[in-house]
Amino acid sequence: MATPEKATTPLGAMGVLEPRQLKPDSAETERILTVLDETITKLEMTRLIPRITGSLERFARMLGPEITASLLEHQKLSNEMQHLLASPGAQETMRAREQRLKCSLRHILRLLLANPLLCQGLKYQVQVRASPADAFIKAFAEFRDFMLEKLLTSPAEEREKIQFVEEMSLKAEQNTEVITALQAELAAAIQTRKEEMDRKDKMIEDLKTTMENLAKDRKAEIQQMKKEGAKQREEEVKAAQGRCARLQEDVQRLRVQFSALVEEHRASELLLRKRKCRTEEEIENWIQKYDTDMAAKQATFEAIHAVYTEEKAQLAQLMEKHALLLQEYSQIEEERKMLKQKEEEELQEQARRNRAATRIQAAWRGYVVRSFFKAKLKKARAKAKGKGGKK
Repeated sequence: MATPEKATTPLGAMGVLEPRQLKPDSAETERILTVLDETITKLEMTRLIPRITGSLERFARMLGPEITASLLEHQKLSNEMQHLLASPGAQETMRAREQRLKCSLRHILRLLLANPLLCQGLKYQVQVRASPADAFIKAFAEFRDFMLEKLLTSPAEEREKIQFVEEMSLKAEQNTEVITALQAELAAAIQTRKEEMDRKDKMIEDLKTTMENLAKDRKAEIQQMKKEGAKQREEEVKAAQGRCARLQEDVQRLRVQFSALVEEHRASELLLRKRKCRTEEEIENWIQKYDTDMAAKQATFEAIHAVYTEEKAQLAQLMEKHALLLQEYSQIEEERKMLKQKEEEELQEQARRNRAATRIQAAWRGYVVRSFFKAKLKKARAKAKGKGGKK
């Protein structure tokens, strides 16, 4: 049977299909990616809003009065919308409430996105259960990656991908033809195997018939063998009876020896019993000592466990403080980076000004020197003319 060839993929073609990690190379691409990233952030924050409004007292200090008031208004509009959905009619009122609810959601998102540190903190603080929104956000993120790859793919790379797909399709068709041929060969082999099995089944039936005939022919021989076996069994029974008599005599002799051994070992058994009693007393003393030690250690353990529980509570408080300090530290680091960047820009501006001043000074000095030499040249020419006139 022939075996299909394995499809080999060129390394260059695999490079065409692999996702690339490239940076945007145009302003349009950056704007498109910025819009998609902002949309993903808005979707994530929209997913957190119901959980935040459900625990508004917990997050009120972090959110601030303006966002808290907006969330309360949004919660009120949501409750009114649910009431309108439960009651039939009032389509105009429902559309107006829906429009107000959308405006409220957009306003809340603008307030939240204006503070990136607050958004980051809410993502870590708010615990949200899995929902269909997660699948939508994941699909939108995949759409963003797809758009990035699409924007970064040149026409030449696109043509290479199309050519590679066509080559793979052609190889798949060739492999399909090979598989069809192999399936035909497999069917023929199965049919041949089936015919061989039928032939062997017929041979087995013939052998069974032959065995039945042999069993009938050997029945008389089996009867003769049974008679000879019965005669031999009687002889063996007589021999066994003689052996039983001898064994009875051996048993009597062994019983006498056993009685002597029992008497001999009773003294050693008594000694071992006394030793066992002493060992049990020592074990009892060790058990009492163990109970006393364990009671003391249990008391020590309970005291240590109480201290551990107290320190664990203190550790939880310190961890909460550490989380707040970490947020403040991140904000301070961001401000430091901005100040450092501003200082670097000022230093660059100062250096540029110094270079400009140096160039201006050099030009001015050149101008002064040239003016000085021009004046001297004019005086020399004037003196030369005066001397010529006098002559």
